[in-house]
Amino acid sequence: MRQDGSVSERELDAAGITDPDLRASYERCRQLNAEHGKTYYLATQLLPPGKRPYVHALYGFARYADEIVDDLGSTLSTAEKSAALDRLGEEFYADVERGRSSHPVSAAVVDTVLRWDIPLAHFEAFLHSMRMDLTVTDYATYDDLYEYVYGSAAVIGLQMVPILEPSTPTAADRATDLGVAFQLANFVRDVGEDLDRGRIYLPLTELAEFGVTPQVLHRRVATPAVKAALAAQIARVRELEERSRPGIAALHPATQPCIEAARVLYCGIVDAVEDIDYEVFDRRATVSMRRRLAVALPAWRQARVNRRRFGPGRVG
Repeated sequence: MRQDGSVSERELDAAGITDPDLRASYERCRQLNAEHGKTYYLATQLLPPGKRPYVHALYGFARYADEIVDDLGSTLSTAEKSAALDRLGEEFYADVERGRSSHPVSAAVVDTVLRWDIPLAHFEAFLHSMRMDLTVTDYATYDDLYEYVYGSAAVIGLQMVPILEPSTPTAADRATDLGVAFQLANFVRDVGEDLDRGRIYLPLTELAEFGVTPQVLHRRVATPAVKAALAAQIARVRELEERSRPGIAALHPATQPCIEAARVLYCGIVDAVEDIDYEVFDRRATVSMRRRLAVALPAWRQARVNRRRFGPGRVG
């Protein structure tokens, strides 16, 4: 079966994925990644080709569930969305137990879980956070927010850890730190967009330390107090980012350039927030294409060197 795009086909061949239906599912996940997660997709191109389909599959599952929650054009009620998430989980777990799936997205994910022995607890935590998004609009403390962030972001890194082949068990803890840093960076950037969706993803008690209340945020003015509150959250992102770095060094050398590039690009979001002087209500802080290429090109060269020197690692 020919896939649309020779690059995708070479990746599937390198991963040893031969079943036509599975190949179609993996390709669907790749398309979701390329369309909705452009920075993430760019980073995956630094992985050995035989590992990329599995990472696309994990993204595809996350995106599919996220669309259930956040499809603003949907006519589904909150209860119906919750039921849809329940069905997704129940069918997914049953498919893993059965060893296969006919779902156009989940088929690849089930295959990835079984090949890499990824704990289902990570998917349970993810779906729990997706359900939280249906009813929870703000978080009083960082501990409260962390429950959500762990399931919505940290477990994505934990799902990937087996594919990245760490040399030490502590890599999982460091992957958690990096996933949380990524998510918090997004929250700082997207304060205004999240308000449009009726949500605040910054700890209210910590905002209050700077005199910032939900009412203040809804005025959508980057006052000195708001800027100071955002700067405090950026400091946490950088602390988590720094803690994550030894975990990257513990990964298989062929996978390190991918995660290192992702670290620089995703955590670089907070640099972009500072560059626009925290004016997050009027402008969207973005990592420029020039910066992306400046990170990606050296990482691509290093990835090629590492693959030649150390091999591509396992492919499932």
